[in-house]
Amino acid sequence: MKQYLVVGLGRFGSSVAQTLYESNEEVLALDNRGTVIQEAINQKIVDNAVTVDATDSGALVQLGAGDYDVAFVCIGAIEESIMVTLNLKELGIKKIIVKAMSKSHGKVLAKIGANKVIYPEEYMGRRVAQMAMEPNFIEHVRFSSEFLLVEIKAASIFWDKTLEESEIRKTYNATVVGIKKEDESFQANPSAFTIIEKGDILVMITNSKTAEILENLK
Repeated sequence: MKQYLVVGLGRFGSSVAQTLYESNEEVLALDNRGTVIQEAINQKIVDNAVTVDATDSGALVQLGAGDYDVAFVCIGAIEESIMVTLNLKELGIKKIIVKAMSKSHGKVLAKIGANKVIYPEEYMGRRVAQMAMEPNFIEHVRFSSEFLLVEIKAASIFWDKTLEESEIRKTYNATVVGIKKEDESFQANPSAFTIIEKGDILVMITNSKTAEILENLK
């Protein structure tokens, strides 16, 4: 099992830490504010959190931070995030993912050893705009230059039909690998005789062009 280090428990860092914790991953959360650490523990965001100044390399050594496989640096202050990233790099952590506040900040982080730089506000801005423009297109994960794993609300033309009757694979060259129901249950690998109901979300593998066509069906 991989070990994860999350530095900075602001809104973004707390979300990262909680997602890892709820996935039963081994995660240690760090923040220089004791009240924030205590609140994270009380709210069960994580069960392993320590108050520490991560810009102090000696403090990180004492915590054994260098033994972790992946580190997330989620600090908003630019100078601090750079210092922490440098410290973690020198400790030998193989994968360091850092939140950047600007493109120039991101460039510096990449140069000093961050393996991946992310821009949460930019990402969320795009997602909100996408959801407004494409209300049926829930989410997607691109796993090649062409193909996507997408979640799309089932169009009314598919309601009360089996997957075989809907001819989604034959007509649209898309493979349904799962169905999310309105009660939030999930049916993986549905059979050809599974009935599509109103409110279902179809999880399917398809290409970008077909995903757009399916999203616009009524």
